[in-house]
Amino acid sequence: MARRRDATCKRCRRAGEKLFLKGTKCTTIACPLEKRPHAPREHSRRRRKTSNYGLQLMEKQKVKRMYGIMEKQFRRYFKNAEKSKGVTGEILLQILERRLDNVVYHSLFATSRPEARQLVKHGHILVNAKKVDLPSYQIKEGDIIKVKEKDNITKKVKEAQKRLEEQNVPAWLEVDTNKLETRIKRLPQKEDIQIPIQEQLIVELYSK
Repeated sequence: MARRRDATCKRCRRAGEKLFLKGTKCTTIACPLEKRPHAPREHSRRRRKTSNYGLQLMEKQKVKRMYGIMEKQFRRYFKNAEKSKGVTGEILLQILERRLDNVVYHSLFATSRPEARQLVKHGHILVNAKKVDLPSYQIKEGDIIKVKEKDNITKKVKEAQKRLEEQNVPAWLEVDTNKLETRIKRLPQKEDIQIPIQEQLIVELYSK
């Protein structure tokens, strides 16, 4: 399995905005983007005119880093969205939002998507009372996501909830913080994504 080995905070600096990959650190002055809001490369502070292709590539890379997925998987998501009925860009975003690790993160069970991915891969998450250890698992409307009852994990999740108490839960999720349980009320829409994404740029990039 491919792994990212570059510094996490550099991904946000390359994107030029916070992708919230380091949990609560991203909301404090300790966030590197606050001190160095330019890309992590030599001469990055110079003003350069970016081509249309450059803008499209940057948007695709931003979304990949945000959800923590690699190129091969991202391209497969795009092909699935392209084959589906509806607007390709919006369906692509819906597929990304429906990932189990993303749902765990939005349910405030983890402070970041990487932390949520770890919870899933270690078998601490149940979907409809069955263990699912695949972060890319696609949830459906009506599914029940629950944290497995285990003292050390339950304590860790509740600590994460305290740190994220000011963060809003998306409208498509119904979270019971006491039971550590989430119900999928409906499928996510583009309007539910907090970080602005220009999905049309991604569609244009892959349509060439």
